[in-house]
Amino acid sequence: QVQMEESGGGLVQPGGSLRLSCAATGNIIRLNLPTWYRQAPGKERELVARITRFGDFEYLDSVKGRFTVSRDDAKNTMYLQMNNLKLEDTALYVCTAEDGIGVGYWGKGMLVTVSP
Repeated sequence: QVQMEESGGGLVQPGGSLRLSCAATGNIIRLNLPTWYRQAPGKERELVARITRFGDFEYLDSVKGRFTVSRDDAKNTMYLQMNNLKLEDTALYVCTAEDGIGVGYWGKGMLVTVSP
């Protein structure tokens, strides 16, 4: 059984920073296609950032230059560094990744609130 354990969410002022972490525990050798999604109240879920199978980095246009997705394979952990946070970044952030046979695993989500 694989679990995705998230941490790092919380309340931050505009212009501030947060680092989200998502550690995979259980029977998984490596995180493939680590991806961060978010969903703001009343809005559709959107893909925020991911590392593709080819090692490329993809970002939502509105977070480019502010957010950075990364991974630590030794720890089976993925990260989302968020800088210069804006009010519109307020959302529930969820991590997901696949194992070696393409089975996807999701975190439960953590709230990021950007407020003065």
